Amino acid sequence: MTPRWLRSLQARLAVRLALVCVLVALGFAALLAFRAYDVAATLQDRDLRLRALDLARSVVVDEAGAVRLDLPASLEAAYASDSGDVFAIRTADGRVLAARPQAFGALVATWPLPSDEPDWFRVESAHAPSVDYFGLNIAMDSAAGPVFISVAQADGAHALVESVVSDFLFEAAWSIPMIFLLALGAGVLAIRGGLAPLREASQIAAQIGPAATAVRLPEQNLPDEIAPLVSAVNRALDRLDQGFAMQRDFTANAAHELRTPLAILTAGLDALPASEDRDKLKGDVARMNRLVEQLLRVARLDAVALDVSGSVDLNAAAAETVAAMAPLAIAGGRTIELVAPDESVLVRGNRHAIEDALRNLIENALMHSPHGGAVTVSVESPASVSVADRGPSVPVLERERIFERFARGAHGDSGGAGLGLAIVREIMRAHGGAVAIADNPGGGAVFTLQFAAPDQA
Repeated sequence: MTPRWLRSLQARLAVRLALVCVLVALGFAALLAFRAYDVAATLQDRDLRLRALDLARSVVVDEAGAVRLDLPASLEAAYASDSGDVFAIRTADGRVLAARPQAFGALVATWPLPSDEPDWFRVESAHAPSVDYFGLNIAMDSAAGPVFISVAQADGAHALVESVVSDFLFEAAWSIPMIFLLALGAGVLAIRGGLAPLREASQIAAQIGPAATAVRLPEQNLPDEIAPLVSAVNRALDRLDQGFAMQRDFTANAAHELRTPLAILTAGLDALPASEDRDKLKGDVARMNRLVEQLLRVARLDAVALDVSGSVDLNAAAAETVAAMAPLAIAGGRTIELVAPDESVLVRGNRHAIEDALRNLIENALMHSPHGGAVTVSVESPASVSVADRGPSVPVLERERIFERFARGAHGDSGGAGLGLAIVREIMRAHGGAVAIADNPGGGAVFTLQFAAPDQA
């Protein structure tokens, strides 16, 4: 199973970038070491060539026509010491003209004559015991004509150069991880910047919902690999928006079409003689009327954004709603009361929608309250109104689900359609507020509409 942190595109790209950086760093370190030691070897080769050239320049012809080696004092001192430098010079006929030490000259005399191209060799104990020598054979021009020079140095003669190279590589080895981390950090920042349009699109996508179906993802400045996906998502959202619109239109049209026959049916039932069957039918029709009204409210909420810019006095809105619902409470053998402060409780919103939300909560409370029970509507400062009943409480696990459309709680035998609380939540969302459920200390449930405080509205 893929670790959670690797599910992020940024993390995946960063891991791949880190692997590339590691490989590049290792390759760079290997190349640096190779080039450093190659340069050190090149320096030794160049030193031997220069020594051979100095020796060739020191071959002269005296007044008597004899060929001899006339070393400058500095070279004479260098080859006379135990510095580890040895050489041998042969003439065109293979005769050893000069050698330091003589044992090296005797060894070189047995070798074939070299060409103009250097011939590298390695010998053991050419001058000092148990010392290996590295050198070259090369043909060079001199004042006496072509001469064949063999020059060598003891291994370790360039210990200083090798030490410098080793120190350099050691110091470079410490810097490579730092360079790697800097490159990785710069790469991660570059990746993060490159994914910024994708994060922006994700944030906008999170805002899309049934109440905001017109929102579309931005298609500008997106990577070519992501742009087709975003375009396809926008086209899918267009189709969903059309589907929602068709659904809203169907719901609204169906509800409107049902109102007239239900009104005719209600009038016909009122004209019938009183009987138990008639009362039962009138109750069923009343529930159908209530469902139709709720469907129309839902359609209006979905189709048109509420204007919540007005100033609403919760005291006045609650008093008017309680007065309108009082006959229903009395007819059901229940009581309803309003508890409100003396001063006005003002909020920013839509009075009609707020009264609609309160009416749904009161209807819900009356349906769930026992016969003779009381429903209390309380307005509290700074910006809330609650409806408390004496019916069954709402289980904690159901307190979120019952706000879904057509959802019913554990006591779903009240005859409701499961739309009232959904309407309440949509209204409160439009006001930037929330609806909460709590247990009534005396038994029952308390539904609270919490609005934004006046200074935050």
